[in-house]
Formats: sequence, structure tokens, C-alpha cells
Amino acid sequence: MKQIISEKAPAAIGPYSHAYTSAGGLVFTSGQIPANPDGSPMASTIEEQAEQSCRNVGAVLEVAGTDYAHVIKTTCFLADMADFAAFNKVYEKYFTSKPARSCVAVKTLPAGALCEIEAVAEL
Repeated sequence: MKQIISEKAPAAIGPYSHAYTSAGGLVFTSGQIPANPDGSPMASTIEEQAEQSCRNVGAVLEVAGTDYAHVIKTTCFLADMADFAAFNKVYEKYFTSKPARSCVAVKTLPAGALCEIEAVAEL
């Protein structure tokens, strides 16, 4: 196992790592909320937040040695399922290989985020 930390993704806001790689050739990312790596405030719209969450996942994947094209599974969390269509329009620009996915609505997300994305990818 190897711990993955990306300087291009926001620092963890709890006791967790950005990702871990496995001996089986996979990387498992932690959920990436739309926090900005520079610490500036989160955007307010679901579209802007989805863009940043996707970029944060990409930054973690890059440090692990992989990319969006190698993602095999994502789990997406939305604070409001009414944002599903708008979230999908952004998500599909990044995850063009159409990995397997679960998308669920949750009561709240860390730091008041509207979305969060975690991924499993091949190395």
C-alpha cells in the first residue's frame, strides 16, 4: 500500500489521506468536496462545485499515476437530488469513459458542500 497526497488538491479536513494505492494495481480516493486547494471560499452553484470536485479528483489521480480514463467506479454524493441533472452535465465532461457509478443524496456534506466524489481507478 502507498499513501497518496496531492499538493494540487485541498488538504484533508479530517484524519484521512487523499488516496491509497493497492498491490492489486488500484487507487482508492477519498471523497473530494469542492474545496479550493488555495483555501479560497467554495463556489456557490452546483455546476461550479461539481467542476472543482472533479478537478480535485483529477489532481489526486495524477499524483497516484493515473487519470480519469482509468477510473472504473465512482461514488457521488449530492446534498440535493434536484441538482442531479446539473451535476451530470459537469461530471460527464471529466469521466468520459463512463465508469460504473453510484449517486446518492445525503443530508449534509462536509463544509456545506453541495457534492462530493470518490473514485477507484486502475494504475
